[in-house]
Amino acid sequence: MVTKVLMEALSPTMEEGKVLSWLKHEGDQVSDGDVLAEVETDKAVMELQARGQGVLRQIVAGEGATVEVGKLVAVIADPDEDISGVVGGAAGATAPEAAEPEEPVEAAAKPEERTAPAAPAAPSPAEPRPTGEAGRRIKASPLARRLAEERGLDLAALSGTGPGGRIIKRDVESAEVAAPTAAPAPEGGYQDVELTQIRKTIAKRLVQSIGPVPHFFLTSEVDMERAWEARARLNALEQGPRISFNDIILKVVAQALVEHPSCNAWWMEDRIRYFRDVHLAVAVAVDDGLITPVIRHADRKSLREIATESRELAERARERKLTPEEYTGGTFSVSNLGMFDIDQFTAVINPPEAGILAVGSITEKPVVTDGDLEVRRRMRLTMSCDHRVIDGATGARFLQSVTLMLENPLALVW
Repeated sequence: MVTKVLMEALSPTMEEGKVLSWLKHEGDQVSDGDVLAEVETDKAVMELQARGQGVLRQIVAGEGATVEVGKLVAVIADPDEDISGVVGGAAGATAPEAAEPEEPVEAAAKPEERTAPAAPAAPSPAEPRPTGEAGRRIKASPLARRLAEERGLDLAALSGTGPGGRIIKRDVESAEVAAPTAAPAPEGGYQDVELTQIRKTIAKRLVQSIGPVPHFFLTSEVDMERAWEARARLNALEQGPRISFNDIILKVVAQALVEHPSCNAWWMEDRIRYFRDVHLAVAVAVDDGLITPVIRHADRKSLREIATESRELAERARERKLTPEEYTGGTFSVSNLGMFDIDQFTAVINPPEAGILAVGSITEKPVVTDGDLEVRRRMRLTMSCDHRVIDGATGARFLQSVTLMLENPLALVW
């Protein structure tokens, strides 16, 4: 029985996936549920599983291929079953379109090290095949031809290590890249880095947010002296995880959203959805972008529970191991760049959420208190609001509550 292996929607927002590596190879016996390949989605690296059993007869989308959701990536069938009708109509993969049987399977390169192929998978029948000296036809795989063209290499100058002296991918990759005959590169050279799925999604989401969403911004400066002392005393107890200032901020924001549910909301085009529970999304920087794992029911969790969960989620995010349930469904977001000595910034709202809080660094500043000049630890908070959901006074009251609790940490125990 022929089983089509399709690119599945491995995350709620996934439109296409990139095949990072095949864990099963052509000719391998597979069973229902076996992991066939690792796929890079818009958020994480996920496993593509077999939905049938038999022999992995053909891989249609090779390593590095980007394939639309619902398109064919491989075929499972009995050893003697005819699959020509299935493979012949396959479409939807961005080059490289197929694995080349004569080439050994190699470990997937890091996304930032791969080059985005743009040329057709092979010359059309009307185009002459590359030839060498005295009209000698050059034996090369389609993938090798494409890579050689992109890198400005003359196939005639390469030696093939494939069957019968055929030039294959590794021969092109190991060759010294010649200077292109087109316009010379600027002095010092340059590097084109292929967009990862997460970077594509970030770009798309920014366009969806900064244009259509009517942002306005509120900034407040918070006195952090008491929070600084409270954190030091908590960490001196040496029980449980160490508490960071970000943990304290997350706890405070969760509590403030309970008091101001009008900020704990989504814009749904034809309605506004107000949430009874606080699911706090926390921005985490990863190698190729940003992801926002979600602390669910943050309003019901203690400070130490938030500290533990935020660290675990951040670690899983950097390892690209988050499940869709761990990075979707946030009702409000917090983005903290204070650890990078950023004094103040404005964050872009993550639709359909109605707000995000940007947290700056804690710095010592001269402050006038009751007529006296003294040095105090201060921190700036900037709230980005969707004006369709949150009015100026509404956002100001929320930010006021956050400020009050940070300046009086004991308010959290009431």
